[in-house]
Amino acid sequence: MPISVDELAECVRGFVRETVLPAEYACDGVLHDGPEDLRRRLQQAARDAGIFAPHVAPEWGGAGLDLRGQAVVFEAAGYSLLGPLALNIAAPDEGNMHLLAKVADDRQRRRYLAPLAAGDVRSCFAMTEPAPGAGSDPRALATTATRVPGGWRIDGRKWFISGADGAAFAICMARTSGAPGDPGGATMFLVDAGNPGMEIVRNIATLDEGLFGGHSEIAFHACEVGDDAVLGEVDRGFDYAQVRLGPARLTHCMRWLGIARRAQDVALDRAASRSAFGRPLAELGMVQQLIADSEIDIEAARALVWRACTELDEGRPGAQHTSIAKTFAAEAVHRVVDRAVQICGALGVSADAPLSRLYREVRPFRIYDGPSETHRWAIARRAVKARAALR
Repeated sequence: MPISVDELAECVRGFVRETVLPAEYACDGVLHDGPEDLRRRLQQAARDAGIFAPHVAPEWGGAGLDLRGQAVVFEAAGYSLLGPLALNIAAPDEGNMHLLAKVADDRQRRRYLAPLAAGDVRSCFAMTEPAPGAGSDPRALATTATRVPGGWRIDGRKWFISGADGAAFAICMARTSGAPGDPGGATMFLVDAGNPGMEIVRNIATLDEGLFGGHSEIAFHACEVGDDAVLGEVDRGFDYAQVRLGPARLTHCMRWLGIARRAQDVALDRAASRSAFGRPLAELGMVQQLIADSEIDIEAARALVWRACTELDEGRPGAQHTSIAKTFAAEAVHRVVDRAVQICGALGVSADAPLSRLYREVRPFRIYDGPSETHRWAIARRAVKARAALR
């Protein structure tokens, strides 16, 4: 009998508590150096527990969870910084699996999706570029792919490419027609790490340290690939990016909600055990307000994620509610962690509690997958357009 989503989530909670959290404490949550033995050990433990890669289809070894199911399980895994890595649901691999399942042909699925879903390899998604290239505005894409005999030559520079160090392949966005600023003309290419035209220039030091493989700058110089490296159709890369980015924004929210829940638990334990002015902190009105506001933020963010997941699961356009969920969750998670630090006082900013580490991890979330300002701009435009259509 298949296990239910709730049962799977409960298994994940126990696995995170008993296996993953001790491993996180041992490495202090610092993963940008990519300790491959740790990844493989945790993923094997997840396989043994029957909770590995629950998001992929059964034919690729998973449970085939829809987004609503993922929301429950991914939050449970996100309670530890290493939880998503252990279950093989961490970014960018999780988003790349979704993209490959939707867009790749059968040969590409066997070559790239199968080993990625099995945890045999890692991957990266190379879209963001140094200014004035693609960033918050993907239409600024400047990397080019030019026709050559038997395939394409890719030239350009990417940066802040998550997980690139040690990845077996990249999904590279390059312009095959038009000019930077044009709304179309992008194509996705599958580029193997051994390609001599693709070079990791440097690993970028960042505020967050918990993403496996860190964030890298990559140079593509006369990088030649065959026609079989084209993912999907030529000039439809921006369309395929939406296939990946919408769900990926939500799965980011799911995982970070796990971090928020953990920070709130730390704060609750501290408020119950620490006394000041003759009373436990939990009985002080100002502390109660901080606790209550964090509970509200967590529940509201979870509800917004669930609504956006429902729309996408039902095949409806979900761009508006995905942007709303991402913007609210990114800011709500930060508020929850910040309040937890405040409740814990000196302990909160010390290395004796996980909060300072969690704080560093969640702050960039307001930039990753689109800054809050960009999402607010898009949300407002859609609202104005929808209202105008009713006049």
